[in-house]
Amino acid sequence: ASAAIKRYMELGNALNATALNAIGTSYVCLLNATELEAIDPPNLKLASLDPSACSQETKNILYEKAKKAFSDQRHLPAYYELILPYLGGAPAADLKALSKDNVNMNMSTFVTLRRESLMSLTPPEVQGLLGLNLPELAQWQYRAPVREWIQVQKQSELDKLHIGLTGGTQEGYINIVTPKFPAPSSAPLGTVAMAFHLLPALLLSFLMVSILS
Repeated sequence: ASAAIKRYMELGNALNATALNAIGTSYVCLLNATELEAIDPPNLKLASLDPSACSQETKNILYEKAKKAFSDQRHLPAYYELILPYLGGAPAADLKALSKDNVNMNMSTFVTLRRESLMSLTPPEVQGLLGLNLPELAQWQYRAPVREWIQVQKQSELDKLHIGLTGGTQEGYINIVTPKFPAPSSAPLGTVAMAFHLLPALLLSFLMVSILS
């Protein structure tokens, strides 16, 4: 399939809607970055693709293509359903914007979001994204990537969601880094005694006075 797609493009054919539907979800992950960049965004309006099983690079490229393709419907209720298959490549800024649109994202979509995008979301933004599905977040709190997200949030903010999430950072928590000191020397006493001869006479005299006093 990959060889067929490559040959198709070498012959000067474009990845239009017909070609994309022929490739479909089964083979869309075979497209390399060059082939993906060759897709004209409007063609995604007539194509049915689901890149959720593809590499993160593929998801990122197709998301940007889809965003341009459906940009004229950005403020319409239908926009979310159109962009939904491509959200795995959405940057944090776009997810934050969606959180204000009452999209009621389901958990199966939430847990497949781009990792760095998900980790940058605040509890209120996650609440805005999930909407009516927010209670389901508690069922995922001990599984990745939700567990990692919880661990970087303030517990007081998680408590405001009222769904029983635990494991966030406590107020006033201080991460103390303990300095590492070299282990006490186990050198023979003779070696230590010889080292004292290298000290300035004044310092050695001071130490002796201190001991005698």
